Amino acid sequence: MQERVAGPRRGPSPVFEARPAAPARLAAGSVILGLDPSLRGTGYGVIRLSKPVPQSLIHGTISCPPNWEHSRCLVRIVQTLRDVLRQQRPTVCVVEGLFYAQNLKTALVMGEARGAALSVVAEAGLEIYEIAPRKVKQAIVGYGAAQKLAVARMVQRMLHLASPPAPDAADALALALTHAREQQGFSLTPPRRI
Repeated sequence: MQERVAGPRRGPSPVFEARPAAPARLAAGSVILGLDPSLRGTGYGVIRLSKPVPQSLIHGTISCPPNWEHSRCLVRIVQTLRDVLRQQRPTVCVVEGLFYAQNLKTALVMGEARGAALSVVAEAGLEIYEIAPRKVKQAIVGYGAAQKLAVARMVQRMLHLASPPAPDAADALALALTHAREQQGFSLTPPRRI
């Protein structure tokens, strides 16, 4: 009778919450979308992991003229990325990490473009990871403050492209390549999932 009045017995509660599982290693054939968001020029690049080198499936820049309103640019980013996701069916997305702009207005505009891009990718159900720009340049060129042209030429070499990709597309492909390398090797710092 006492047990009924006292209510159900509660067992001990865990002191630490369970950690989320580590991201699964990418297998050959995995498709990675790299994104370099910007209002006037969002770069994207999709690669497929294959032997002996990854294969570039598609890359480009979502360009918007300077006279377009912000809202029109955001719609173009969303529509183009939906098409890329539908056609290429990536398994994971890697986006360039935030940098701290000195100009608040520039930071807000970049945040709008980033938010539009990330919402489309999240809507598609992809895991999204973030890599800092300096880390990408270090992984691709070997120098964390490398110029865009150096990144584009190294991406061209790594993917066996006929010509260097446009700067924003090259940055997106570099993100995808860096993530692929981190997943295939050993890394002391796991990728940051967002």
